[in-house]
Amino acid sequence: MIYIRSTLYNIYQAFSAIFFGLATSIIFLLPLKLRFRFILGYAYSNMAALRYLAGLKINVIGKENIPRVASIIMCKHQSTWETYALQTIFPHHVWVLKKQLLKVPFFGWGLAALEPIAIDRSAKKRAMDQINEQGIQRIKQNLWIVIFPEGTRIPAGKKGKYKPGGARLSCATHAPAVPVAHNGGEFWPKGSFLIKPGTVTLKIGEPIDPEGKTAEEINNLVEEWIEGVMEEITDPNLKPIQQINQKVN
Repeated sequence: MIYIRSTLYNIYQAFSAIFFGLATSIIFLLPLKLRFRFILGYAYSNMAALRYLAGLKINVIGKENIPRVASIIMCKHQSTWETYALQTIFPHHVWVLKKQLLKVPFFGWGLAALEPIAIDRSAKKRAMDQINEQGIQRIKQNLWIVIFPEGTRIPAGKKGKYKPGGARLSCATHAPAVPVAHNGGEFWPKGSFLIKPGTVTLKIGEPIDPEGKTAEEINNLVEEWIEGVMEEITDPNLKPIQQINQKVN
């Protein structure tokens, strides 16, 4: 059944990306809040499809830690899953992402409509300045900002280097940094067609006030919290998707 259910979801995901991508290009002139509401339908529909077609559910812990002010979400990045899930949990937000993603047909068009902070990773100094400049603008617009501190998707059970961009952005905007950990990569890892049924655990930590802290201190606190939670929620024996993919290939 895992093959059938994964196939059904992947078909849905492809068609929903095309539909929402085309529709977003049409409504591009609408106010940003209306565009957010429209794209939110894309996220909710994919989360529903993951639940009912692929059997992938979600358990959110720590919703009471979500601040009432626009903040910097610093999240573990393991899968495509969290790009949908975060939209259904947190207020309207934009991502810090590589600008090449905006060129992806349909999916990239939808991203562009949400006015993300798109950077050129090769221009490190300019990229950091751009994150801070645009980040201040977004926070003033009462928009939250999502940044993946490890910079890219990391396989379940692994750890990448935590880059200070999110922590510096928290200092520059005076916005709290909210650490988020999850084990979505155990069920739907990077590049996997197959999705394992089950329940993803997503945990939200207490916001970190940047006042009186350096970017390094904030970054260390985020890393310590996220990796501590990952030790609790990661199943070291859960590797069925990778094993099934190897058999298929």
